[in-house]
Amino acid sequence: MTQVTEVPVTNTQPSYLDTAQERVDEIRAMREKIPNFVIPSSKDERKRLSVAASVPPQFVEQVAMTIKNSAKLVAAGAADADRIRDLMNYGEAYDAVADEFEAMAGFVRHSVTVAKNTAGNYALTTYALAQRLAKRPETADLAPHVDNMRIALGKKSRKAKAQPAPAPETPAPAPAPVTPPSSTK
Repeated sequence: MTQVTEVPVTNTQPSYLDTAQERVDEIRAMREKIPNFVIPSSKDERKRLSVAASVPPQFVEQVAMTIKNSAKLVAAGAADADRIRDLMNYGEAYDAVADEFEAMAGFVRHSVTVAKNTAGNYALTTYALAQRLAKRPETADLAPHVDNMRIALGKKSRKAKAQPAPAPETPAPAPAPVTPPSSTK
């Protein structure tokens, strides 16, 4: 008789943490595929660069044309007209890529919020049910779990409502002293 060894069943589905790390790796690998990709060296670098970055494209083209037609500017160290045009083309084209990344980030953040909202609603519904069931004798064993849930939720236990202190009575105003009429003779 052959003995059959039971093989434990394992979950072969990767965890969300694993798949999220794969997506992060894919996004980081895209850095190598984006030409002129630069990581800012400080938080305010983009703000500092925005003044010159926001000049009108017509102005940049006019400068490029002037550089192309003036040997003096090229000799003085001005950038090559073709390089300036190439950078503007890059900016125009990859602005759409940045927009798509920002939209995707918003969608991912929304998806995270929806997932947390759904889990939170399930948890709050279960908590409300457990609170009611813990009051019944046949399910009173839920009471310590309800207490743990309340603590984890950060709710304070409800105490009997304290009667508000009565407002102090304002004393009636004292009558004004009466001065006797003066007699003049």
